[in-house]
Amino acid sequence: MVNIEIPPYWEQLDLEGLSGVLMVIGAPDTGKTTFARYLYTRLCGRHERVAFIDGDIGQSSLGPPTTMTLALRQPGETGFPPGGPRVRVFVGATSPRGHMLPTLIGVHKLARRAAELGATATVLDTTGLVAPEQGGPALKHAKVDLLEPTVVFALRRGNELEAILEPLRHSGRTRVVELPPAPAVCPRDPPTRRAYRARLFAHYFANAYPLEISWARLAVFPAPLFDRNRVVALEDRRGFALALGIVLEADLARRTVLLLTPAHSLNEVDALRLGDIWIHPETGEDYRMGNVSDRRSCGTGCG
Repeated sequence: MVNIEIPPYWEQLDLEGLSGVLMVIGAPDTGKTTFARYLYTRLCGRHERVAFIDGDIGQSSLGPPTTMTLALRQPGETGFPPGGPRVRVFVGATSPRGHMLPTLIGVHKLARRAAELGATATVLDTTGLVAPEQGGPALKHAKVDLLEPTVVFALRRGNELEAILEPLRHSGRTRVVELPPAPAVCPRDPPTRRAYRARLFAHYFANAYPLEISWARLAVFPAPLFDRNRVVALEDRRGFALALGIVLEADLARRTVLLLTPAHSLNEVDALRLGDIWIHPETGEDYRMGNVSDRRSCGTGCG
């Protein structure tokens, strides 16, 4: 992990006996991800098998945006990031807004997979969506109900988490530990966040190459609307993402699509899942194309 200033109130946390899912929440620019990484490294001294779930689909740290990634500690490791097996799910967007159901399903699949792989403690870093008018409390409460975390660590600077925390303080379903924001947090405005996503996408697709795929024998979710530059996930039969791709062109008559992808083969590919963002292949910049349900599937040469 990159050297950071560790505040005393982090070091004073009693982590003895902590196990299960440990959920970290906070608004943007509170040091949520930094604390989640610190918590993971502390737990490595107490558990042989520790997992970390990067659940921030917009400002991800262990995989490309639009995805959530599970990583497991290798024996003997003490730092971040984990060097063990990685498992990924595709949400298809860079914000949970409008994608809360796939976000919940995805994080549940990853937490369940962590348990299957023997993790006795799993740190979950969540998105910064906390505003009531955007559905933040509903999403966080649903995660608590679904994942049953033993502790929710909440980094807050004011009352921005009250709608989330107030019911949980009076409930026995989890324990709430409230912490001040991390010191020396550098606020990031929307352009900075977009630039960060673009760098992640550009890095992910740096070694990608065109791969033609016939979808005649594959499931396509939700439908074969292969617009140029739309992001697509190649999934296995359990719904985990094996790789992402960017649509270059599609041929409806032949039922084929040409993807720019780092995938080396189609082994284990069971389905294609289309996302709701489009990515410029050269720059990595992402954009939206409006209501895709009103768009027709494109053929070769579509714009």
